[in-house]
Amino acid sequence: MSLANGRRYLATPGPSVMPDRVLNAMHRAAPNIYEGEMLQLTESLWPDLKALAGTRQHATIYIGNGHAAWEAANSNALRRGDTAIVLATGRFGHGWAENAQQLGVEIALTDFGTAAPIDLERCEAALRAQPNARAVLVTHVDTATTVRNNIKMLRRLMDDLNHPALLMVDCIASLGCDEFRMDDWGVDVMVAASQKGVMTPPGLGFVFFSEKARAVAKTSDRRSPYWNWDNRADAEHFYMHFYGTAPTHHLFGLREALTMITEEGLEAVFHRHRILAQAVWAAGAAWSQEGAFALNIQDPAARSHAVTAMRLAAPDGTRLRRWCEDHGGLTLGVGLGMAPPGSPQADAFFRLAHMGHVNAHMTLGALAVMDAGMKALGIAHGSGALEAATSAIAQG
Repeated sequence: MSLANGRRYLATPGPSVMPDRVLNAMHRAAPNIYEGEMLQLTESLWPDLKALAGTRQHATIYIGNGHAAWEAANSNALRRGDTAIVLATGRFGHGWAENAQQLGVEIALTDFGTAAPIDLERCEAALRAQPNARAVLVTHVDTATTVRNNIKMLRRLMDDLNHPALLMVDCIASLGCDEFRMDDWGVDVMVAASQKGVMTPPGLGFVFFSEKARAVAKTSDRRSPYWNWDNRADAEHFYMHFYGTAPTHHLFGLREALTMITEEGLEAVFHRHRILAQAVWAAGAAWSQEGAFALNIQDPAARSHAVTAMRLAAPDGTRLRRWCEDHGGLTLGVGLGMAPPGSPQADAFFRLAHMGHVNAHMTLGALAVMDAGMKALGIAHGSGALEAATSAIAQG
């Protein structure tokens, strides 16, 4: 008999848990979009978005998801026939490359697989092989593999080589969860979205860009009136921020989410995500002592603080995920890009998100349901996971 009745926990890496405060802020009648509160609210977003990204430069909002943010960045920064170096550490690195390729960009791909971060020696080889590349595309955290790349060191390498490319970074899974400092790390373009660490429903894509990127984009032949970031950053009229009607209720929600982040303090937000991630990893280390359980990324320094990819022997990953949802009210993320879709191997993988509006009791509860599920299904696993997780919380 199911024990899932009650408030369910969506522990997927987007959409993430929507705070009641965000939902309540959105639960209202449509506003006037020509003057008054909506215009003032939107103006209040820009400094808080820039603070979240660690930049004093330019911020834009597109009505769309993370894929829309990819296309916005590619359409402004790249031209047909340009070469973009892509450093792929999972499915979403490949996805961003495919988006650029469909816009006529030549892709120089270095694939680091599905279980490791970028390697600077191979990055150097890729940069030297393409000295005139227009951009370097890389994910900060790949949502599929949950690897976290060292963007600061990549920028240092590019500077040491005096490479002229724009550094373009996908922070869709990491913004508001993992430390990211756009200006300090020398990032030229950063893309993100609303539905993960920013705790707002899917539907907003964010693109941040530097003065260098803005100057380079002047020669782009791919940006249409809708994607052109200059029109949005320098909007003479309110509607130009969105090239049409504003996403009013998303903006109400975003305003409340940014207020919550400000109230907690960004350093505290990073600390919370780091400790909750360590609790998940501690449980994973205990489970891995017996049976097939494993965390996808072995090096803790290369793991995301927002989401953790895991595996069991196929088909136990899917069996556990379904048990957790049907009997425990816990929805885990499916595995993405780890095996061919529909293959038996794909049923080994799953993900636990610990991003955005999440705290100790939510994370510990999720781990407890997973532990119960492995016991109920007879899946071999090591003991002591919950004790290890609680110790990580206590020491945090």
